[in-house]
Amino acid sequence: MRLTQTMPLLGRFGILWSGFLAAALFSGFAAEGPDVGPLFDSFPLTLTPGHRTEALGPFFYTEQKELQRKWAIPPLLSRTWDSATDFDEIDLAYPLITCRRFGTEYRWQVIQVLSFAGARDQQEQDSRRFTLFPVYFQQRSSAPSNNYTALFPVYGRLENRLFRDEIFFVLFPIYGQSRIKDVVTDNYLYPLFHLRHGDSLRGWQFWPLVGHEHKDPLTRTNGFGDAEREGGHDDKFALWPFLFLNQSGIGTKNPQTERGILPFYCDVRSAQRDSTTVLWPLISHVTDRDKKYREWDVPWPLIVFARGEGKTIWRVWPFYSRARNSSLESDFYLWPLYKYDRVHGDVLDRERTRILFYLYSDTIQRNTESGEARRRIDFWPLFTHQSDYDGGSRLQLFSPLEPFLPNNPSVERDYSPLWSVWRAEWNPRTGAGSQSLLWNLYRRETTPQSKKCSLLLGLFRYQSGSEGKRLSLLYIPVIRTRPVAGAFTMNHGTGR
Repeated sequence: MRLTQTMPLLGRFGILWSGFLAAALFSGFAAEGPDVGPLFDSFPLTLTPGHRTEALGPFFYTEQKELQRKWAIPPLLSRTWDSATDFDEIDLAYPLITCRRFGTEYRWQVIQVLSFAGARDQQEQDSRRFTLFPVYFQQRSSAPSNNYTALFPVYGRLENRLFRDEIFFVLFPIYGQSRIKDVVTDNYLYPLFHLRHGDSLRGWQFWPLVGHEHKDPLTRTNGFGDAEREGGHDDKFALWPFLFLNQSGIGTKNPQTERGILPFYCDVRSAQRDSTTVLWPLISHVTDRDKKYREWDVPWPLIVFARGEGKTIWRVWPFYSRARNSSLESDFYLWPLYKYDRVHGDVLDRERTRILFYLYSDTIQRNTESGEARRRIDFWPLFTHQSDYDGGSRLQLFSPLEPFLPNNPSVERDYSPLWSVWRAEWNPRTGAGSQSLLWNLYRRETTPQSKKCSLLLGLFRYQSGSEGKRLSLLYIPVIRTRPVAGAFTMNHGTGR
């Protein structure tokens, strides 16, 4: 069976499972409806159009948002799919086993060690990959020239893997060859000896004793058809990393020379920037003529001072630091007790305040053009509070993983339901609000036109709206009124 065929089967399993739970629970509470949380509850979403069904406390739920659907049995299994964007995600005991598919591309993986992947390119050629990292790599394609097999460390060839365009090896580390764009490196007894060549480039090294690499400046044509000047370089070392002499930007307006006898002395000289370091990396002085600032590190990184138009720093670690440039700000007091960072650009402005790393975190991201902002506050492990650009907000108690893995959909889908003992949501656009305690043991929903409350498996229920008011105790109707004309012309609560 093909890997992609298992996704619809798992989807049908989730639907059948939800149907079984619904039938079993509704048989006992058919007279009073489905509001018997945490055994079973079904309700509309507050922040977005859609619907959600929950059963057996945090251990099963389904959810639909427009064309996106989701079901989960936390923390064991979950699936999310969207017919509009044609994507599918499956987690099995995340992060143990995951599957991701987008269009014709898919990837199954087991803790990043065993994986299956496939795709179809623009030429309608299919390719399939199998990896048992780091021992076996295989690709099979409808174009035979793209096939490869590698059995590490015996023999093999790879393409577009491990941050290289191409890799070939025989009895590694005896021999290995890698290519990045036009630069080819031949390794013999890696990492001791290599030869390197490319477009106007030649180099060799006998590591760590001595090495030399030289590249002449050249002119290339970019993707827009314009000619671009690419600087050359000349790098030499002896007794790495203690002695080196590197020249970069050769043939450009800003050639740079870097030389060092570590740890005693190191300097950098160029038309735009000079740097001198003594007892590397402790004591240094930088003069940046391009960004217009001067910096003293005595010793780095404990005491740093910088002054100028391009940068200002005043740091005495771990007591105090204040750093600024044209787009970044960074402060701390008694690190890591208090830390503040800000990135501000033409469109977005992002601020983050932290106390004791992840104990408390407050992140605000603003759209500088519209003035709208989104905010996230984490107080580990007690709560996470989020508000979006449209003002919609959500509060969750507790959140032991969310502060460390923010905006991770698998954590939110597979683990957050287990410890979300309190959830509160508010939608200012529709005026809708909802609160849930202990997986709907208590649940309250409000809109400008209605109110609904359920408590203790539905033993207490209250509902008011356009159809009147209803109150039941122990599943016995106590109050039932008919609607009164004009009764809900006013807002009956915000639900906050």
